[in-house]
This record gives sequence, C-alpha cells and structure tokens, in this order.
Amino acid sequence: MFRYITTRLLYLLPVVWLVVSVVFLLIHLVPGDPIQQMLGEGAASADIEAARHAYGLDVPIGQQYVNYWKGVLHGDLGKSLRLNQNVSSVIAQAYPATITLTFSALLVALLLSVPAGVKSALRRNHWDDRVLSFVSLLGLSFPNFALGPILILLFSIKLGWLPVSGADTFAHRILPAITLGGALAAILTRMVRTSMLEELSQDYIRTARAKGLSENAVVYKHALRNALIPVVTVLGLQFGALLAGAIVTETIFSWPGIGRMTITAISNRDYYLVQGCILCIGLTYVLVNFFTDLVYSALNPRIRQ
Repeated sequence: MFRYITTRLLYLLPVVWLVVSVVFLLIHLVPGDPIQQMLGEGAASADIEAARHAYGLDVPIGQQYVNYWKGVLHGDLGKSLRLNQNVSSVIAQAYPATITLTFSALLVALLLSVPAGVKSALRRNHWDDRVLSFVSLLGLSFPNFALGPILILLFSIKLGWLPVSGADTFAHRILPAITLGGALAAILTRMVRTSMLEELSQDYIRTARAKGLSENAVVYKHALRNALIPVVTVLGLQFGALLAGAIVTETIFSWPGIGRMTITAISNRDYYLVQGCILCIGLTYVLVNFFTDLVYSALNPRIRQ
C-alpha cells in the first residue's frame, strides 16, 4: 500500500505543476492591462507604473512565474485588486462554505441514487424500474440553473418552507444541495443499477443464495459492496463537476462560497482573486481524485498489484 501511495504522489506532482502554471498564465492571457483596468482610463502613467511595481508585474514573465510559485508554496496568492486584501485570506473565508455545499450535494446524490439504483436493479423491467429510469433521465436533462429557480418558487415563495438565500442554518443548505446534487443523483442511479445487475448475475451471488443467506445479506452485504467500486471512481470524477456547478448554484442562492466569489471577481476584473479562486478549485479537484484512488484501491486490492 505504501508503494502504491508513493507512486500516486509522484503522478500527482506534474498535475499540480500543470494546474499552477495554467492558472499563472491566466492573467497574461486576458486582454488588456489589469492595472489599467483597476485604476481606470484616466489614471496617470506614474500611478500605473507604481501599481505595476507593487504587484510585481514590471519584471520579466519568467521572474513573475518564479515569484508566483514562491507565493503559492508560502500560501501567498497576491493581493486582491479591488478588496485590497490578501487573496489567501479572502479565499479562506469562502472556501468552507463551498466545501460544505459540495459535500452536502454529494450526500444528497448518494442518499437518492443508491437506494433507487438497487431498487431498480431488483425490480428490473417492472413498472417501478421504468419510473425510476424515467426520473433519472429527467434529472440528467434538467440543468441546475433551471432546477434552482423552480425549487425556490415552489418551496420558498409558494410554500414558504425553506429560505431563499444565505448559509446561516441547515435549512439554507437544503435547496442548494438538492439543486447541485440532482444531476449527479441521476447519473449515479443509472450506474448503480447497471453495476448491480452485473453483480447479481455473478456466480458468487448464486453460491451465497445456495448457502441459505437471506436476500438482504446477498444484496447489500455482497452484491452492493462490489457494485459500488466503479461508483467510487465516478464520484471522484464528478466532484470536479460539482465544484464547477457550485459557481452557478452559489450565484442562484447567494451562497457565500468560492463560486459566487469567482463570478464577482470576474465582474470586477479582479484578476488576482480570479487566479486564486480557480487555483483553489483546481487543486481541490486534484486532491479529491488522489484520495479517490486510495479509496478505490482499498475497496479493490487488485488495483495495488
């Protein structure tokens, strides 16, 4: 296991280098001068040069790249052009909200998809299987930017059960989590169903039944455990989609996370804050995939061989 973890860490290094390098290049690929945009068109050239020196943009791009890496390694992502605060501290305030929303959406997806997928597999070609297949297809076809406003209209405005925006209580988390996790639940339901059908046809399942094990033990202790192995991989890959979807969902529900902050930073042309937000999202995605590999290898020891 130690050798496997070491190998995965070595594979992780070039990915992290690529993510940091691409994020660094963002500020140089955006048209226009970020300092000019910050100070305005009527700013004096002396003020522009002073600001460019203060933000380290008056040195060659190679030196800027080295300085950026030094800052990343020390947790310093520069200073926000609009907020005049350290980007790292601004992101640290919003990051927990985004992670909370993302894992809440992941939990919603699992709570909906695993029972539905198992039920659909056990009732293959029956009416309830067809209903669940239709609902999952509907969930795949319904984007979160459409689902969110509908949930707000129904549960917040019409019924008055849940708050429209904010992140103060558990109730504030329900609608954003359902909005963000709905599409993932549809994907996982179909995948759990397919994986369960494959496992239920295996020889070891027939052997377990022949030994007199109860149906619940056969289904949930043996079949489901092996059926969830490919689902774990999909969860790691879909985590990045959840982070990307959080940008839209956080904007809809005024959720104080990195996604909403990214949209605000883009609107304000706060390039350093945009850099920091994208870097944080990218590195989170890389780390989640790394831990997904570890969980996958623990569930399936053959991967480590």
